[in-house]
Amino acid sequence: MAGAKTKVSKKDGGSKLRLRVLAYEARVLDMTVRQIIETALRFDAKVVGPIPLATKIQKITLNRAAFIYKDAREQFEMRTHTRLIEIINPNHQVVEAVSNMSIPSGVSVEAQIV
Repeated sequence: MAGAKTKVSKKDGGSKLRLRVLAYEARVLDMTVRQIIETALRFDAKVVGPIPLATKIQKITLNRAAFIYKDAREQFEMRTHTRLIEIINPNHQVVEAVSNMSIPSGVSVEAQIV
């Protein structure tokens, strides 16, 4: 993944825009994260990340037959991939550009100012 990774010290202070990006497909997620980072860097913002968070796996077990063969079961799983991006001291232009981006379907972005 091509991203600007920097360390942030306590001296920087100020506010942070914390973006949590979720998707079921990792490739679509990585493309979206790359778009967000390029948009933030275009406005000369400091970007930390993307930080890959734990993948949440939701497993569902179903019976194959309705009445008999109770031992025959199928398992399905849904994986939710998550990345964390922090933009240090974002100005109004960065926040507006990131919020107006066209994000592909299946990708969810949660924004929080810390």
